[in-house]
Amino acid sequence: MNKLVRASVCAMVSVVVALGSYLGGGVATADTLDSYLNLPLVNRDASQGPGGVHPKLPTDPKVLQKLVDEARDRGLPPSSYTALLFQYWLVDTTTRAGIDLASWDPRKGVAANHQNLLKSYRYYEDLQLAHRELQWAGMGGLVGADFGGGLLDCKDATEIYEFTRLQPVVQAIVAKVNELAGKQAVDSLPAGLPALARVGAKITTDDLRIVQGQILVMQKNIFSDLMPMHRAYVTGGLPALREMHEAGIFDDEIMHHWEGIASKDPERVAAGNARLLQREQGEVIKKQWDATRNYRNGVGEAMTYASTILAAPSVAGVVPPRDINQVQVTGRALDGRKAIVTLPLPEWNWSVYEDRWEYITEQLLPKYKYQVEHNWPALSAAMRVPYFEQMETHRPTRNLLPLFQSVLTSIKVTYQ
Repeated sequence: MNKLVRASVCAMVSVVVALGSYLGGGVATADTLDSYLNLPLVNRDASQGPGGVHPKLPTDPKVLQKLVDEARDRGLPPSSYTALLFQYWLVDTTTRAGIDLASWDPRKGVAANHQNLLKSYRYYEDLQLAHRELQWAGMGGLVGADFGGGLLDCKDATEIYEFTRLQPVVQAIVAKVNELAGKQAVDSLPAGLPALARVGAKITTDDLRIVQGQILVMQKNIFSDLMPMHRAYVTGGLPALREMHEAGIFDDEIMHHWEGIASKDPERVAAGNARLLQREQGEVIKKQWDATRNYRNGVGEAMTYASTILAAPSVAGVVPPRDINQVQVTGRALDGRKAIVTLPLPEWNWSVYEDRWEYITEQLLPKYKYQVEHNWPALSAAMRVPYFEQMETHRPTRNLLPLFQSVLTSIKVTYQ
């Protein structure tokens, strides 16, 4: 073979190898792996864009598998391939759930993410059905139907009407409180109520899209943080989780609680799942809920408070948030007497972490644990319902106006 032919053959082989590697069919070289080492987790909270934890990382599961295997074969410390390992488990999880990670973009809104919602929560419930100890996944799946149903309600531009026509009713509620107990009582109302009275008619379709986008970011953020841990657990056990721990994806405390979950001891399982839920609410999405509540001069405050009123978690025995810690404010009647006004509305807002966690620990955690331990047939039957049906039966926004109208006629006052 002359030099020209050999050179042409070598060039063709190089192109084929490079193309195969690009498409996921080739072998990841040392140079390729090195380019993926020590990458920051720039999109860990899903707020920077679509795809995974770093835009440079592949989303092909075969390519990621080869890269991670090579890092392990070379004896590299997991801390040097943290982002790569995270991406590997995230892609493995989304693939298993039937979600295309590369195109998963929460900012595109509810319609574009409808199938991702269905598939992610279906995967949550399937994990619980297959592994009794994975109670966080089961809780997430059941509550996801309530969450997703609310988003589906708000995705239609016509649902603006459900918010804008609230304003006169809420204004009447605030005016009634003022009449009964004066400005002091009005000033003590939960911030979301006067916010609805002030901006309810000014909520726009753009506001809905922005708030929905932020909530969908939180949904993806939770999935991306916790579901790869669950996937690693069910496929690789504690060794797979220890590699993630060594990579710095989660800390010693979370590793300890995963060991408790794996022990199958009921108390350790409950404690471990509670800690995962606390991580979700207090670490993964806390700041994003705060940003949502603080959106645009009271609009976020109004919408998050309205969502607190509407919420009705699907876990048996859980009291709706609107029936917990209801409003009681004190002021002065026109004749000078002390007036105590009570309203069948929550004095708290779900988007405030401390309030949310109190509700979760008093209602959701103990009652879900009871269902797992004492009423598994009914719980598992609820989870086996097709997820589209679960979500469609939890669309609450149309109840908002009747609920506020009933509040107006249910205000009570006592004088001292």
